[in-house]
Amino acid sequence: MSSSDTAPPPTPESRPPSHDPQCPQRLLLIERDFLIPVLRRAPEAWFARPTSCPGWTVRDLLAHCAAALTRIAEDRLHDFSPQDNQQDILDRKDCSIEVIVDELEAGCAKAGPAIAAADGQLDVIALGEWVHAGDVRAAFGITPAYATEGTDDALALLATCSRVRDTPLLTACLPDRELQLGTWLPGQRKRVRLTTDADNLVRLYTGRPADEGLYSLVGAAPADLVIYK
Repeated sequence: MSSSDTAPPPTPESRPPSHDPQCPQRLLLIERDFLIPVLRRAPEAWFARPTSCPGWTVRDLLAHCAAALTRIAEDRLHDFSPQDNQQDILDRKDCSIEVIVDELEAGCAKAGPAIAAADGQLDVIALGEWVHAGDVRAAFGITPAYATEGTDDALALLATCSRVRDTPLLTACLPDRELQLGTWLPGQRKRVRLTTDADNLVRLYTGRPADEGLYSLVGAAPADLVIYK
């Protein structure tokens, strides 16, 4: 074990640099270009499929995503509580799938500048939109669901969110890179180590089902990593 595994908390000078304000906008546009054509080609029956979000179908999830982006673009934020999110879905219960997808497509373009101007405060929502797109891919049987062209930007946002959401300091060893996630927590003595791929890394940090045979986690439980409580 290296000395860095038991090092004290990093000083301000050694902490990761501030986030790239354009990262969320890039991620939304990349996801728009990938997901919207998939949605427009999908049979209507697919939108009734269940997702990893309890009680939500694909249609419900897309309505939630569209509403969140519209609220950001129009500066009409609410608390994004379960009750608020459910009301947004109910407000769109009479909308066609086409109308919901149109709103989602427009929101991906319009919300980006507002998220960039929020100095990181809304980054977790941009990441959440990308994760929900993965939920749709998973429901449609598209694999990998949580590793796409936007993965680099998503992992950059995840690194930031994992720190501000107080997950334990962790070194993630992926096939093509090594990432530092989380922060030293009170009482944490050793750095957590995770060996996996990008898809399962995202699954673990967002509370989605992960393949136990495709990751090795030492020093923490999967529940300790989840950023969405």
